[in-house]
Amino acid sequence: MNAPAAATLPPLLQAALRPLPLAPLDPLLGLVLRAVLRRHPAIFDRLGGHAQKSFGLRPTDLPFALVLTPCPEAPRIAAVRSLPRHGLDARISGPLRALVALAEGEMDGDALFFSRTLTVEGDMEAVLALRNAMDGEGLDLVRDVATALGPLSPLAERLGIRGRRLLDRLSRPRGKPAWS
Repeated sequence: MNAPAAATLPPLLQAALRPLPLAPLDPLLGLVLRAVLRRHPAIFDRLGGHAQKSFGLRPTDLPFALVLTPCPEAPRIAAVRSLPRHGLDARISGPLRALVALAEGEMDGDALFFSRTLTVEGDMEAVLALRNAMDGEGLDLVRDVATALGPLSPLAERLGIRGRRLLDRLSRPRGKPAWS
């Protein structure tokens, strides 16, 4: 796992994303969540009683946040302009690239937390359960989503890999080498 980096999207891109509507994101986010959970059903077992909890995920370099409820009966994820003040069991905030790297096990969550790249509030036991559930699964969001697209999988995976590379380039701290 790599050392933490405080890479964020460029301010101009952040500003360009601000006026975009969130409604078109929800079907895409639902596809991602269903694809991940279909390929990694053990996440529910590893979450145990925390699967019913609600997690607020706030990419600090995007003009929206996500509310995740991984409940096995009806998993949900939704884009919101800001996280609600009440009703969430835990909140995790940090740059988009760090959140994705954490989900995929590319970066150490403890290092991100102690370097203050990530901020965690609320039910720490639930957050640790979520992190541990993802850690053991070897998530690859691009591959997981691409696989769900059947015959379009190869094309979707190529596009997803290019998108990830673009995110890496855009998120790279200025004047520093790329993440390895």
